[in-house]
Amino acid sequence: MKQARSIIWGLAIIALGVIFGGNALGLFNINVFFDGWWTLFIIVPSAISLITEKEKISSLVGIAIGVILLLASQGVFSWDIVWKVILAVVFIGVGLGIVVGSIFRGKNDKEVEKKIRELEDEKTMDSQMAIFSGTDRVYKDEVFSGATLGAVFGGVDLDLRDAKFNKDTVIKAFCLFGGIDIKVPEDVQVKIKSGFIFGGVSDERKGDSSKGKYTIYLDTAGGFGGVSISDKAKKGKK
Repeated sequence: MKQARSIIWGLAIIALGVIFGGNALGLFNINVFFDGWWTLFIIVPSAISLITEKEKISSLVGIAIGVILLLASQGVFSWDIVWKVILAVVFIGVGLGIVVGSIFRGKNDKEVEKKIRELEDEKTMDSQMAIFSGTDRVYKDEVFSGATLGAVFGGVDLDLRDAKFNKDTVIKAFCLFGGIDIKVPEDVQVKIKSGFIFGGVSDERKGDSSKGKYTIYLDTAGGFGGVSISDKAKKGKK
């Protein structure tokens, strides 16, 4: 999905360059600075996320907000009601997220919840918090016994590729307008429970960890943020 997102962004930038170049050479005259042109910075990213991401509701809400602002800029309706309409759209999106999450909550979520209750131990779990900042935690031949991660207007990077595992573990991750990047060994399984509203978990693992001896149970929650999981090998390693 990350590759598809990059390709779409690249094509969008190329198209913008063609428009500017064609306008300069007199080949055509496309006005990109129309009334409300700035709403494209909301609409376009949301549309790309709608195509490339599994979680659709936040993308649809973003598109709806962008379109509302564009129509107001075009004079279709008054600015006096714009923020009321946007607030209504946000409430509807949050409600849909809760309803859809409850309906499609699968067996895997229940299994992860059960394991989290069995395994979590606040005394042994590492804690990494980033509030309006960033923090990195790299495990070098250390035993990993679980972690609690939090990112509020910040970022957390947890690197477990050189960590030692002697049992199944739990990672609890919370994001609010932030991001958490977790790098895991290729031979460790990861099972995910996602509780995001306007956000989600991006699983970018390439290896086959289905036969891994140990499992990380990842419990995520938050809003307007995301958790990324990868198992990319370090440079010099296969």
